[in-house]
Amino acid sequence: MSMQATTTAPLFAARLTPHRSLSRRGGWFVVALAGVLALIPGIIFFAMGAWPVIGFMGLDVLAIAWAMHASIKGGKQAEQVRLWKDRLELTSIGAKGETSTQLFDPRQVRLVIERDINERTTGLLLRSGGLDTPVGAFLHPDDLSSFSKAFGSALRKARA
Repeated sequence: MSMQATTTAPLFAARLTPHRSLSRRGGWFVVALAGVLALIPGIIFFAMGAWPVIGFMGLDVLAIAWAMHASIKGGKQAEQVRLWKDRLELTSIGAKGETSTQLFDPRQVRLVIERDINERTTGLLLRSGGLDTPVGAFLHPDDLSSFSKAFGSALRKARA
């Protein structure tokens, strides 16, 4: 079967993004606050003659800055899921902006829901032709569960 671009509106469309409770500005505020809080004992240790402690405290602030940068950068990733009667399109956008698109036939793809011992959704996979493609791996289990219900329903309608 040939999968071609359709001009009709999709039956289902969703953009999945990781939850970030801290904005870029807030992240740098945390780093500045850590720097100020490290400076206070740093001055005390310097006055006591233990000046090397300041360097180690500076390394702590650099580690916090690196962690904030990595978190903010990771928040840029996303996935776009679009479903038509004849095609399912999964577009992944990486943290650096690189994109990749995978096409599936809705009649041949299965939505596999992985659950833990407490029946919470821990993962979603699109299974087609023996290959598993993860969907929304960065989502919280509650968001995964909500998405799986909506997407599963739309996938059943596309097959009908």
